[in-house]
Amino acid sequence: MQPGSLLYQGKSKQVFETDDPSLVVVRFTDEATAFNAKKQATIEEKGRLNCAISTMLFERVGEASVRHHLVQPLNDTDWLCLKVEVLPIEVVVRSVVAGSFAKRYGLSEGDVLPRPIVEFFYKSDPLDDPLVGEDAILAMGWAERWELLFMTDTALVVHETLRRIWAEASVQLIDAKYEFGRHDGRIVLADELTPDGARLWDATTGDRMDKDVFRRDLGDLAASYRELYRRLLGSPEG
Repeated sequence: MQPGSLLYQGKSKQVFETDDPSLVVVRFTDEATAFNAKKQATIEEKGRLNCAISTMLFERVGEASVRHHLVQPLNDTDWLCLKVEVLPIEVVVRSVVAGSFAKRYGLSEGDVLPRPIVEFFYKSDPLDDPLVGEDAILAMGWAERWELLFMTDTALVVHETLRRIWAEASVQLIDAKYEFGRHDGRIVLADELTPDGARLWDATTGDRMDKDVFRRDLGDLAASYRELYRRLLGSPEG
């Protein structure tokens, strides 16, 4: 299916309309951003690597009975997806202390949490995606109570599924954000499951392998993503 007019230009993806109003084409790009697009760069192969990684992970969470928006991959960078109304809420699941969670509570990065913690953030670049509580979400009409409960339960299932998959590749899943959308009255997992939206550390060395490499100027982001690809899927050229 060929993409039509551009519907949405994101930080690292584009969404195009199709001849079917219920479907869209999602394209992964080579763009990398951090700090709500205050830092930007183009990383060669990033779109292709992220598309392949995310395809594999969506297929695995689908096997865990999680409904999602991916219909099928079309090529190395494009997906055919259900057209969804994306909820303006990011669901973040944390297994290990890192990033803003460590700063917020004065904790040391790397401490394992006694159980996964779920947090909600309002998707707004101008506001730097603030942390929000359930009452605020309900009052603002961003989601219904049943939708929050469903997203929380589903995010935990997805996170545990991905934690096991990454562990098999000698990678520790620290935390990750998950996004959801409405389609035909149902809530489905949407967006992507890439190293852009998760913290991934080498299980042996603790080296960062996710977008923190770019955020914190820790090395070559393309090399990190190629290594993640290799551990999940084999050689990037294969």
